[in-house]
Amino acid sequence: MQVMILAAGFGTRLRPHTLARPKPLFPVLNRPLLHILLDRVREAGSRTTLVNAHHLAARIDAALAPYPEVICQREDEILGTGGSLRRALPLLADEPLLVMNGDILHNIDLHALMDHHRASGNRVTMALHDLARFNTVRTRGDRVTGFGSEGGNGPCLAFTGIHVIEPEVIEQIPKNGFFHIIDLYRELARQGTVGLVRVDGCFWRDIGTPADYLDLHRELLTGRVSLPFLPALARVRNGWLLADGILGLDRARLDGWGCLGARVSIGRDACLHGVVAWDGVEIPSQATTPCRQASR
Repeated sequence: MQVMILAAGFGTRLRPHTLARPKPLFPVLNRPLLHILLDRVREAGSRTTLVNAHHLAARIDAALAPYPEVICQREDEILGTGGSLRRALPLLADEPLLVMNGDILHNIDLHALMDHHRASGNRVTMALHDLARFNTVRTRGDRVTGFGSEGGNGPCLAFTGIHVIEPEVIEQIPKNGFFHIIDLYRELARQGTVGLVRVDGCFWRDIGTPADYLDLHRELLTGRVSLPFLPALARVRNGWLLADGILGLDRARLDGWGCLGARVSIGRDACLHGVVAWDGVEIPSQATTPCRQASR
């Protein structure tokens, strides 16, 4: 298996937090999301793993230090999903490539997706599910027929950001500059060569907005989901995950749920609820946090 994780975007909906930290490095239960994804593809047996980077690329590159086998593809300009895949082509073997967005947490079976793709003869296989908020991919049976208003009147499903693509398809992308992969997929869908795997019932969340990011933590910390690849869940107590070295816990009130990173400093008489505070954050005295994120 070979995998590319897309991590180059600006994360504009998460500003100002993404001005200092790229979205794939946002911690989930005090661990960078990118590390969680890299562990998952490592366990799935990926022989070649690439991560592309543009926005705050040096931080992405530095975060890959625990994963010496991973290739960081630094891009001087935003290339789009298609442009990034085309840039990576010389580093890839002549076999299917699994592509994954770097801002999603999920438990989709990557082996099953890859096995289905190989057996199907598809040129592209998209992992889709029924999620009303994002249902924009037109389908008919096991085929993707279009996107948005294109592709007939078949049912619409949501794209998970996980797909498998053949190298011959990547070769059709222009060698230089920005290219939106969906533009190519529209053409292939008209030819009937884009297949799908339904992953309804999977756990899938993106962290595209502050509300999404906090909602993900709320679900994890309140025990609504069980994900074996997140060992930190075993350390949650009464809805809270607390890292080492927190200062001022004895003078704060913790209600509901929350997650505090290492070396967080809490001011006197602070009341915290529904909060995710990253490593080193200083929470002022008498602060109250009704579902607001403290970060830096």
